[in-house]
Amino acid sequence: MHDIRAIRDNPDAFEAALNRRGLTGLTAQILSLDEARRARIAAAETAQAAQNKASKDVGAAKARGDDAEFERLRALVAQTKADIARQQAEAADLDGQLRDLLLGIPNLPLPQVPDGRDEDDNVELRRWGTPATPDFTPREHFEIAGVIPGMDFQTGAKLSGSRFVVLKGAVARIHRALAQFMLDLHVDQHGLEETWTPVLVLEDMMLGTGQLPKFGEDSYKTREGYWLIPTAEVTLTNTVHGDLLDQTALPRRMVAHSQCFRSEAGSAGRDTTGMLRQHQFEKVEMVSITDAETGLAEHDRMTRCAEAVLEALELPYRTIVLCTGDMGAGARITHDLEVWLPGQNRYREISSVSYCGDYQGRRMNARYRPTGGGKPEFVHTLNGSGLAVGRALIAVLENGQQADGSVTLPAVLHRYLGGATRLTAEGALD
Repeated sequence: MHDIRAIRDNPDAFEAALNRRGLTGLTAQILSLDEARRARIAAAETAQAAQNKASKDVGAAKARGDDAEFERLRALVAQTKADIARQQAEAADLDGQLRDLLLGIPNLPLPQVPDGRDEDDNVELRRWGTPATPDFTPREHFEIAGVIPGMDFQTGAKLSGSRFVVLKGAVARIHRALAQFMLDLHVDQHGLEETWTPVLVLEDMMLGTGQLPKFGEDSYKTREGYWLIPTAEVTLTNTVHGDLLDQTALPRRMVAHSQCFRSEAGSAGRDTTGMLRQHQFEKVEMVSITDAETGLAEHDRMTRCAEAVLEALELPYRTIVLCTGDMGAGARITHDLEVWLPGQNRYREISSVSYCGDYQGRRMNARYRPTGGGKPEFVHTLNGSGLAVGRALIAVLENGQQADGSVTLPAVLHRYLGGATRLTAEGALD
């Protein structure tokens, strides 16, 4: 959410930033609503002052025995009272319109974010690892012989419909091992606090992190009014919803492994085979709550935390910075990590790490007291996948596949798999 005072003070800069997002004309609409709202508030205050004076005069007229003046003033008080109520109601309506408009406007990109319309305009920052060049044609994850017995899309569809899968046996154990490894790495080496949170949240929590009101169709809502989280970013970030923190307690770094739910409303026809894009999936999510001074440094740190997971799993990847047209609505800057998938012969997203500035802090009314004194400021927030577990499973299976249909597993997973080093072509751990 945006600060209306900042927009009033520098409307040209705000409009220019929105133009980079491909949005035009919103600043004039905002200022028009704001001006009308403030005019109603001022009119109500003027009328209130007139009412207060008339109320005193009523008493004086009655004391003098001036019945005519008494009746005139009493009628004036009633009329003024109705006028105040009307002006206040109009101000409240305009305030609601302004709030709804501001809630739906995306965050402003930082100057260093490249301009662009879509993913073709993203800019690569670096690469790690070299994709293997096997002497056979790599298969996609769901086509690998050793994977087929443990990745059951038919039963998933029978239970829940399309875009669901049932994992079994060795494949399910590898999936679990990946999540456990990621948590251990982030807690033991990166200093994040392991956190377990609900997957059902109140609507205010979805508003707080920006999933609502604009992107409600991408999430699931229960009949009771709860929302299923699309990522633990929602719950971890909202742990400070409405709080006033001490700056000395920042940054607050958290990590959670959770089920996630997305309707994929905007992805009809995309990635319909395999488990790359599911309605229910698991992620290990990182969130940092910090202050204005350290937010960007924290973004670089969080990116490195996610990169470290891929490097430990020996998975080639590249890090890109998203352009203004491809960046999520809540972000000021986003780094995407794209892992190499031999079966698709391309890099695919496995993590997005975003710095949101005070955009979410303002929506949540989450603030901190500066150490040096002064009025409270809104917290700055960051979030990033560390990593998407299902996509990590896909990458491990595809990059480790062998010509005979077996899969060589990364060394860091061996201790989580009872010492097993490979998935056999028959679908067993060995």
